[in-house]
Amino acid sequence: MDPCIDHFVKYLRGEKNASEHTVTNYLMDIRQFIELTWGDDVKPPYNWKEADRFAARKFLVFFQKLEMAPATTGRKLSALRSFYKFLVREEYVPINPFTGLLLPKKGSYLPSVLSMREVDQLLAAPHAMEKGVEKKGVFDEYVPVRDTAILEVLYSTGMRVGELTGMAERQVDILSGIISVLGKGKKERLCPLGRPAETALQNALAMRSEVWSALGQKGDPRGTVFLNKNGGPLTVRSIERMVKKYVAYCGLKPSISPHALRHSFATHLLDNGADLRSVQELLGHASLSTTQIYTHVSIEKLKRVYEEAHPRA
Repeated sequence: MDPCIDHFVKYLRGEKNASEHTVTNYLMDIRQFIELTWGDDVKPPYNWKEADRFAARKFLVFFQKLEMAPATTGRKLSALRSFYKFLVREEYVPINPFTGLLLPKKGSYLPSVLSMREVDQLLAAPHAMEKGVEKKGVFDEYVPVRDTAILEVLYSTGMRVGELTGMAERQVDILSGIISVLGKGKKERLCPLGRPAETALQNALAMRSEVWSALGQKGDPRGTVFLNKNGGPLTVRSIERMVKKYVAYCGLKPSISPHALRHSFATHLLDNGADLRSVQELLGHASLSTTQIYTHVSIEKLKRVYEEAHPRA
């Protein structure tokens, strides 16, 4: 690896306490910049001093021509700006070519939110879909129990999918109805569990040891809350595929992703009187402004109610 990149990765992990997901995204963005600036065949170490403002501008224009979402392009520019800021601090380069380069404006965005009826449909889908299907073994019996628990926990806590896949049993306190969630920047927060989620999670954990043994695994299964067919932890991608399967079964909008349960969690709390600061804490947002988007969703709902009910709307 290039020594500058190697040093930057150590900085991200050590000083910034960044997750592996964040580190991977930084490396991907830096790699794209390298290829656009010096070509696919270039080998490390790279001449970081050679990259100027024109190279930075070329990086921005490349993604704009691809008509990439402004938020994605903005993230890539932020990644390279942070990287070069680090290089300047460590005196690898004299200037940051990304300084002053304006981020693309983000369009107005309202997250996808499920209605309460749609949430009920989705949470009931794993068992409904398995009715009448012949079970070939203990893992087949476990899957709808596991999937129900996953959906219930995502909606009950509002946690991110990546937080759920990395969850170990030591983070779960069923008696208190609390999950200790390790969020972005490895910051810990406490998320309450609703009663349906508690029950679903208990059922999944009760079956896990039997499934663990049936899959031929040895040792202690408590390091992983939800098992895949090989006895290992589920990935973010596998949960996305699972949710898409149940979304299709329920006839919901195909665009709905696992993150829609997090959006729905926040919106439904605000709709039912929760204050914004509390929702911010539950979501693990560093800034209140990030949470405020959900107030706009709630206002949209109020506007629809007004238009339907007011005689002069």
